Amino acid sequence: MPLSHRSLVVLAVLPTAFLFALFVYPVATIIWTGLTVEGGFSVNAFVDLLSRSSIRRAAWFTLWQALISTAVTLALGLPGAYLFGRYEFPGRRILLSLITIPFVLPTVVVASAFLALTKGWFDIDAPVPTVIAAHAFFNYAVVVRTVSAAWSRLDPSLEQAAAVLGASPARVMRSVTLPRLRGSITAAAAIVFLFTFTSFGVVLIVGEGRLRTLEVETYLQTVQLLNLPLAAALAIVQLVFITATLVAYSRLRTSQSSLRPARRKSIRRDTLVFAGWNLLVIVFLLVLPLAALIERSLRIGDRYGLDHYRSLMTAGPIGSPAEAIQNSLGFSLVALAIAVTIGALAAAVVAYGRGRRSARLFDSLLMLPLGTSAVTIGFGFLVALDRPIDLRTWWLLVPLSHSLVALPLVVRTVAPVMAGIPNQLREAASTLGASPARVWTRIDLPIVWRSWLVAAGFAFAISLGEFGATSFIARPATTTMPTMIFRFLSRPGEANFGSAMAMSVVLMVVTGTAILAIDRFRIARVGEF
Repeated sequence: MPLSHRSLVVLAVLPTAFLFALFVYPVATIIWTGLTVEGGFSVNAFVDLLSRSSIRRAAWFTLWQALISTAVTLALGLPGAYLFGRYEFPGRRILLSLITIPFVLPTVVVASAFLALTKGWFDIDAPVPTVIAAHAFFNYAVVVRTVSAAWSRLDPSLEQAAAVLGASPARVMRSVTLPRLRGSITAAAAIVFLFTFTSFGVVLIVGEGRLRTLEVETYLQTVQLLNLPLAAALAIVQLVFITATLVAYSRLRTSQSSLRPARRKSIRRDTLVFAGWNLLVIVFLLVLPLAALIERSLRIGDRYGLDHYRSLMTAGPIGSPAEAIQNSLGFSLVALAIAVTIGALAAAVVAYGRGRRSARLFDSLLMLPLGTSAVTIGFGFLVALDRPIDLRTWWLLVPLSHSLVALPLVVRTVAPVMAGIPNQLREAASTLGASPARVWTRIDLPIVWRSWLVAAGFAFAISLGEFGATSFIARPATTTMPTMIFRFLSRPGEANFGSAMAMSVVLMVVTGTAILAIDRFRIARVGEF
């Protein structure tokens, strides 16, 4: 439905104001804080940053753990991508939905699950391998769903021809298949690297103060040491790395060749071992940590019961868990309403203004929060929103930060559906005398409403589990479930650990339910990675 330039401008006013107030202005304030001293230009914060061996160690650890995490995730995910991309089998869609749940689980839930697994079941104290395993747990679905989508559209005739000419299966894979998948594999690797490079909650909780990435260092410099110029310099370094990764990811995605659809094969007897291996990977990587989390939430000494869950109904020294649950649900509903409203307007500009340079630039602006770490967003709120009116203690700031994080996914969910509606349907309705409003309610709305439900589910799930930005701006009266879990884990004692496990299970169940509902309403290929 082509719209006039004036109509597009009107639709873009609210989303643009939202982004400038809650993203551009805070990020600009971070840059200003890092590059000025008493109003004058200065690089003292960067000199201080480079002179500290602890910061250099954090930067080096951030880089190499992200590289190793990416390599491990690819090694585990590529066989799964082949299985889901090339074979059809009973329960395939359900299993594909289930392996996606870990990707959207809150970081505090994943950290709690791996603590329950390593310390509760196996009594292992190995924070670095645990962090890498947790990153693979998170990002397994990214590799599987990104690469399997491309694998399913490869023309198998080239591989068959190579096999007829005498090439071994290994050589066919190396010489024919993988070169055609290079763009998808590298794009998946780039996005996994981005997620692991900016990892915060997992490193903070699993590392228990012994591991520091740039994200964790930014948090500690802000919250504990109150060194805002150094924290700003760290955030700027993060932004540079993230921007470079996003540019590479964008180029890799646009460089992928057009792939022809291919029919999936049924699993044969000779592929049962391969399918069984992938099932074992899913069980040990994705199911075992969550099973340990549930088991640990029920264990009280040498018996099992619901004591830890009952404790969530009682206020303690660190606050009221019941109030945190109520806050999280309320904030998620508010964030859902904000993100869907702003996102629907923004998606209309992107979809109905396609082909225009201004719409493309607007689309790029909308994606910026997706590539910016939540820690940077939270820190930006902290340093920017204190004047002319101090908004940092305003309760609405929590759901606003959540809606900012969710906004790019809402746009990416709704815009393709809007853009995919054939314009001939609207023209036919107009020819028959329907007004523009009636055309929209009769043609667009019946098609778009499902994508709105999916977008609302995404926004709800993201808000429930958001921890990075919330850790900066949450106050005692605005404590959420993730911040309450972190408080439990920060205190010694079996009772606190058990309460953290119980609240993590509650958060996991609510988030998982939202994601399964999303898949129920999701239109084919909308909401895919």
